Amino acid sequence: MKPIEELTYTEAVAELEAIVAKLRGDNCDVDALTAMTRRAAELLAACRARLTATDTELQTILQSFENPS
Repeated sequence: MKPIEELTYTEAVAELEAIVAKLRGDNCDVDALTAMTRRAAELLAACRARLTATDTELQTILQSFENPS
């Protein structure tokens, strides 16, 4: 398992989807439930941070078009 910092956004989302599928499945390993939930929370936080950073950067770029120097 790669450290979250090394995952691309797409890889993080794919791993998150895989965890959700396991949690929804009939064969969810109760012993791994805490670890899966923790990893999912970390993946969500990383994805949210990347989306926020991207939004901020896009807003800056768009503003530069509206207010050229």
